[in-house]
Amino acid sequence: MSKPFVSVERLTQQFPDGAGGTLTVFENATFGIEKGEFVCILGHSGCGKSTIMNILAGLAEPTSGVVKMDGFEVSGPSLDRGVVFQNYSLLPWLSALKNVIFGVKARYPDWSKEKVEDHAKEYLAMVGLDGDAIHRKPAQLSGGMRQRVSIARAFANHPKLLLLDEPFGALDALTRGTIQDELVKIWGGTEQTVFMITHDIDEAIFLADRILLMTNGPHARVAESVEITLPRPRSRTTVVDHPNYYAIRNHLVHFLGERSKELAGQDTGAEDNKPETIRLGQTGPRPAPEPVLEPEPESSGPDLRAVNQ
Repeated sequence: MSKPFVSVERLTQQFPDGAGGTLTVFENATFGIEKGEFVCILGHSGCGKSTIMNILAGLAEPTSGVVKMDGFEVSGPSLDRGVVFQNYSLLPWLSALKNVIFGVKARYPDWSKEKVEDHAKEYLAMVGLDGDAIHRKPAQLSGGMRQRVSIARAFANHPKLLLLDEPFGALDALTRGTIQDELVKIWGGTEQTVFMITHDIDEAIFLADRILLMTNGPHARVAESVEITLPRPRSRTTVVDHPNYYAIRNHLVHFLGERSKELAGQDTGAEDNKPETIRLGQTGPRPAPEPVLEPEPESSGPDLRAVNQ
């Protein structure tokens, strides 16, 4: 059986606890991500989601275990892995366009100046930024516009793996929904592999092909892998009408509300320690409801009509 595109194998992270001992944040985390898949990870604060992402990005070293991507062990940062943080992480002295150009030039040093600029503008346009806005510096942009620049910069570099660390957490609901739509649109066109941290259950269901669920820390682990059995393309106005939506949502709420605590620190005993695969609901569309005809109300008095004054 072939390995997945990204393979996380028995990953453990420990830190000094400040009292001469050791704190195990998570242990033996094991899961895979297929090429082109959009995977979200959910769990309470302190379970180690961001640490796992930093290890995937090559920004941190695990205490034990290994991460492999495309058959090679991940070691140190690489242009093959793009990261979008919650706090935008833009270079404040550069315009939006030049922030994207900076990354593209590093990725494609042999490209001409014109090709680099056209490429950067193309991806800024994909996230709804053009005209005068692309020449403004980050301080002159709204939070939503800054995050659009971050997403454009990450996608423009064509990374093999895109890592998103709560990229919409600081945005208002309307802006968040708009950028989520644009993210899905770009991802659908590029077929890049995406791994995303979020605390928003509905956001995870709308975006993901699969959701990984972590138990509470310390000694957290990836306990379940929930398949999102909702067809694509998805619309946020209709996805809630699919018969599988609330079955999935209720399962996630129940896990995070109760089972993440109950399972904390428990070892599955399985040799590979892979999360349990959960597949909920039917895969077909909901049948159209039979029309209900309301009976005509009985008249209880004389007809009334409006009279112009």
